[in-house]
Amino acid sequence: MEFSVSFCDPFKKDIVEMGDIAKDKVFEIFEDIKWNSYLSKMKDVRDEDIYFSPSFEIENKENKNGLSISAVGEPDNFKFYIFYKRPKMIKSFFGLLKKMKEDFLTDVTGQTKKDALLKNDADFLETKIK
Repeated sequence: MEFSVSFCDPFKKDIVEMGDIAKDKVFEIFEDIKWNSYLSKMKDVRDEDIYFSPSFEIENKENKNGLSISAVGEPDNFKFYIFYKRPKMIKSFFGLLKKMKEDFLTDVTGQTKKDALLKNDADFLETKIK
């Protein structure tokens, strides 16, 4: 299974595309990101010079589900915001109308590094990030 991976460097205007990565390498790349270093550097620059929070983005090439994981907070005490994108059937008008939304997005905040290393299990993600 392959994933499309990118990284949002806070100091670069353009997203850094890392290309297609095998599943077993995705977590390794995530672990190697120097989250503390990025957050420390962000404290010493003007807001206008920051383009993003440091963020790691993954998309499953097979089913197009994706995660975006952003670090926020103090360098030695930061948390992750996790955004989960996937297709989802949305009900409206008291459940009488249904429509497939291809890029349905939900998020969960205040997560630890362990929480951010979510497995590629749609049922688990659906429960974890409602």
